[in-house]
Amino acid sequence: MDHSTDKSTTGVSRRNLLKTGLAMSGVALLPRVSNAKPVMSTGDQSNAQATAKPGRRKLGTLEVSSIGLGVQNMSRTYQTTIPSRTQMHTIIRTAFDQGVTLFDAAEAYGPFEVERILGEALVPIRNKVVIETKFGWNIDQKTGQRLPGLNSRPEHIKEVVDGMLTRLRTDRIDLLYQHRVDPAVPIEDVAGAIKDLIKAGKALHYGLSEPGPQTVRRAHAVHPVTAIQNEYSLLWRGPEQVILPLCQELGIGFVPWSPLGVGFLTGAIDANTRYAPGDIRGMESRFSPENITHNLALLDVVKSWAAKKKATPAQVSLAWLLAQKPWIVPIPGTTQMEHMLENVGAADVRFTADELTQFNAEVVKIEVKGERLPQMVLAFSNVEAPVKK
Repeated sequence: MDHSTDKSTTGVSRRNLLKTGLAMSGVALLPRVSNAKPVMSTGDQSNAQATAKPGRRKLGTLEVSSIGLGVQNMSRTYQTTIPSRTQMHTIIRTAFDQGVTLFDAAEAYGPFEVERILGEALVPIRNKVVIETKFGWNIDQKTGQRLPGLNSRPEHIKEVVDGMLTRLRTDRIDLLYQHRVDPAVPIEDVAGAIKDLIKAGKALHYGLSEPGPQTVRRAHAVHPVTAIQNEYSLLWRGPEQVILPLCQELGIGFVPWSPLGVGFLTGAIDANTRYAPGDIRGMESRFSPENITHNLALLDVVKSWAAKKKATPAQVSLAWLLAQKPWIVPIPGTTQMEHMLENVGAADVRFTADELTQFNAEVVKIEVKGERLPQMVLAFSNVEAPVKK
């Protein structure tokens, strides 16, 4: 589900917003200062070098790079601009050159078009990477039309996966997530459908996005859950209460979406930011005029540590996530080469034990005010699947 700040051709910054199938427009934000090395790319490959390559981590038994790449906005940005397809291919392949092996998509992004872009880019390196994508929104598989609500009926899942394989130009999905828990379908039926797809070789691993804890346990009892993908960042630490301990208990990996706080943790949002009509952040109370000034104290802490670490606020924020657990793999997204390299460079930013203690002590003093999402979106999060009768 946010991931990272993008720049338009006019130098305006933005960060990936929300990993759902909702269609939303973007927002013009303040310019972002970046310490990423200059990019020199004119073709399908780039000789640009990030400061460090990400290491390797495991989501359950699945080995991936410690930092992934979200490709949500590569078909259309939230400002409704259409990125260059060739440039998106180049970013994806350069990310691989820099050590990234985990690429995140979903049928809802586009819909369908992001999976096509990713599949095109990965053709030469398909067997060297891990593709994770998501089903669950109610999308007509022939027309791509978004229909009301969710759809995780087993027969629909199987139809969706066949379409995914075609769009991604592959014979298997490495990690297949249920994008949101469908309150109309027992999780045992969903997990059973995934288990059948795994037996058929069409999927290799099973994941859940924004599930309730009991749903995780019930799904895991049918087939091992490899990863959970929830919002998690310095701006929103909700998973620390229940979901992260549950992952620890069950041996499940954790993939934070919006690891940079919908752009907030990059410095791209402040009290003077004005949101375009339809931008979800304009509806989030944590960014309301009465809360944003208070919440900027968190960004001040991040900026202070970025100066100490000779890094950017985005890199410090990602490095903090990496320091939480060895099975956490953030997936910042971007449509800009510079920002992809910057994010990958977070692998070179590390906290000593004492530094992490000090950093956490400074952060914990700041209580983020406001809800993380509008109620209409929160309604799809932390849902428990109905009990099978």
